[in-house]
Amino acid sequence: MDPMEIFKNLQNLQSQMGGVQDKMKDVSVIGTSGGDMVSIEINGAMEVTGVKISPEIVNPDDVTMLEDLILAALTDAGTKIKVKLASEMSSLTGNLGFPG
Repeated sequence: MDPMEIFKNLQNLQSQMGGVQDKMKDVSVIGTSGGDMVSIEINGAMEVTGVKISPEIVNPDDVTMLEDLILAALTDAGTKIKVKLASEMSSLTGNLGFPG
């Protein structure tokens, strides 16, 4: 590949990366556990934007189970957002002629 072409692509990537962080805040996923009884929504900036817990799962005698379900939902959301962000970045760099 021509070095000037690479430099041009790098400049394009740099200019597009400026808006990527803002765009990532608009990307969100929902992680779930306990058959969707616990759900956690996070955005591309890895900020938790929502938590839902079904009332029937709340048992004051088994707080440990609820903690485990929340952790599992958060882990699920984290995995999903990483996959989604990798896909977004891959499509961005792919459009510029770089390997994913």
